[in-house]
Amino acid sequence: MVAPVNNTTAAAASGLSSVLGTNKAMGRDAFLKLLVAQLKNQDPLKPQENSAFVAELAQFSSLEQSMGVNDRLDQMMLQNQGMANANVVNMVGQVATVKGSLVTTDGSGIGVPVAFSQDGASDKTVIQIQDASGKIVRTLDLGARPTGISKITWDGRSDDGIVQPAGTYAVNVKSNDADGGTVVVSQETSGTITGVAFDKGYPVLKLSNGVNAPVSDLLRVETPPKTP
Repeated sequence: MVAPVNNTTAAAASGLSSVLGTNKAMGRDAFLKLLVAQLKNQDPLKPQENSAFVAELAQFSSLEQSMGVNDRLDQMMLQNQGMANANVVNMVGQVATVKGSLVTTDGSGIGVPVAFSQDGASDKTVIQIQDASGKIVRTLDLGARPTGISKITWDGRSDDGIVQPAGTYAVNVKSNDADGGTVVVSQETSGTITGVAFDKGYPVLKLSNGVNAPVSDLLRVETPPKTP
């Protein structure tokens, strides 16, 4: 049997609709307005029992406390994010190594550092350097390489010895073990941090080699060597 809807229930429902509108999430003010609406529209011959009224007050108190906790947590998160962003900004001028396969040359023929890491020892490791059009301008046969980080220097020249123009180049590393199996390679790129941008609140490092890397791709930070 369906319970009849009395005046108090109907008035409370009407009050709830007017308070919430299209927003179904009840906040502190909405809850208090609904409670007042219930008291105003209750049947004077059958007033709300004290226990029910106390229960609603307890709900209001609990709601108020939880909202206060949420507000404090939001403030703490903003403060922590601000401190983290300030720490990242302080990295400007440092040399950062990030995940990535791009390097930049200034076209002067000065050596460009290239770094990568292998999960296992390789019997043959080959590096191919491609220009912006995808053309392979240099192939470097490094032979066998041990597990861990390897660092080499590309002289900024093509296979026929021509200095390549200034720009950003892609470095592709392929490694195989003695049985011809593929060795997993993680590529890295390094550059001086020249600035920090913020994408939706998250810091992105701007490196001198033209790479923009999110902080999540940061592997290590080093102080640049002092110029004599």
